[in-house]
Amino acid sequence: MTVATDEIYEKYLQKAITEINALGDEIAQAGGGMRVPVLGSGHPLADVFLLKHAPKSSELQEGVAFFGRAGNALLKSLQRLHVDPMAIYGTNCLKFIDGDDEESRPFLLRELHIVQPKLVVVMGPQALEFLNAAGFALAREVAATEGELQPFTPTIQALVTPDIDESLDEQPAKTAFWNAFKLLGEWWSSTPPY
Repeated sequence: MTVATDEIYEKYLQKAITEINALGDEIAQAGGGMRVPVLGSGHPLADVFLLKHAPKSSELQEGVAFFGRAGNALLKSLQRLHVDPMAIYGTNCLKFIDGDDEESRPFLLRELHIVQPKLVVVMGPQALEFLNAAGFALAREVAATEGELQPFTPTIQALVTPDIDESLDEQPAKTAFWNAFKLLGEWWSSTPPY
């Protein structure tokens, strides 16, 4: 009996959806009803995993990572690069505005295991430090070199950019972010789909 590739993908997708939902419930429970969690959002089997350090107030208000100015700027950048926004998953290292690294690392590790991206875009030095300290299986330390593809694991590459939240107000900062982020478009156009 042969199983179609689409059926196999659908099974993996359903499993990822179930696991992401369960993780969201666990993060909410970790807040104890007193803290509002900011959950990752996007495709649960995304090729591209966007990672920034901490949620901003608009994200806290909605409970979703990359909601607000940073999300709008990223959508425009993805369109400009011809990258399908439906193939993106975005999250913060810290899941609460007052979160700490020890509390948050296990959540990020699970997100990476569930999504299984091909590329992690690490936004800013704090996110990079957090990722390097997380202890992801088979991971190499990612250097603070912006705008360059680097190996992260045997199956995942990393791209370091400036912090998107700090790049929105001044033109030199916007330009620095764009110069690093635009490599995503080249990577996207040369990466075959699953």
